[in-house]
Amino acid sequence: MRILIRTSRWAIWARRLGSVSIPLVVISVLLHRFRLITSDLFLVAAVAAGLVALLAVATALIALARLWQTGDRGWGLALAGLLFGVLSLSPYAWYGGLALTNPVVTDIATTDRGLMPLVFEPGTQAMPPPRMLSAAELASTFPNVETRTYPLGLVPTFGLIRAMVDDQGWDIRLLREPGSGSELGQLNAQIMTLPGWREEVVIRVTGSLTMSVVDMRSASLNALHDFGSNGSRIEDFLAALDDAVTTLLRDNPNANQPLEAEPEEAPVGTE
Repeated sequence: MRILIRTSRWAIWARRLGSVSIPLVVISVLLHRFRLITSDLFLVAAVAAGLVALLAVATALIALARLWQTGDRGWGLALAGLLFGVLSLSPYAWYGGLALTNPVVTDIATTDRGLMPLVFEPGTQAMPPPRMLSAAELASTFPNVETRTYPLGLVPTFGLIRAMVDDQGWDIRLLREPGSGSELGQLNAQIMTLPGWREEVVIRVTGSLTMSVVDMRSASLNALHDFGSNGSRIEDFLAALDDAVTTLLRDNPNANQPLEAEPEEAPVGTE
């Protein structure tokens, strides 16, 4: 007599749910990055994808427990569903950890934000009020978010910043280069995070021929939490700028000295 071994229904459903969860996560992110859905719809889609992934993991665990007891077939299906579900939940675990270790904030700046206005795009004017940190909270959370003062002229400092922004691949939306007689340079650039959130950076440089002061702002557009990205971005950028200025002054000791005006030539025919 032949004993019929069944395939566990729990294992079948675990595999099905796991197979669906990954495309749901990927498609929702792609739609958000390409601006085919709004941020509100993206949040709904992300929550739905996370619930499907969580259900896949739960179903797979139940399937494995039942397979151990009944001896039915379906180990491969249950393990595949568990793997797909865990992979789908990994971004949620990552951002959940960032949310727990970083304060709820969407706007970080080294100085008065009124001096560094954002360049709003259509649809971002109705963004929720920015979440900001007090001076004490900012100092404890992001201690290197501070105004920089360099013994280097305004123009070469702004040139270094422009080159660094280009190397980062940030999308420049506003550029005011310091010219003759101008004591201000400003740059606004937009960055897209991996899930498709837009964040804007403002870099303001003031100074003279022999010194410069650099301030920076980074803010999330239409977001409720930046997961630490704005503060970390400012710290990393200004630290890299510190190194760039130090290297320039080391290799060019006279870079911080204003150029001497060349003597005017006497008109031809005069003594």
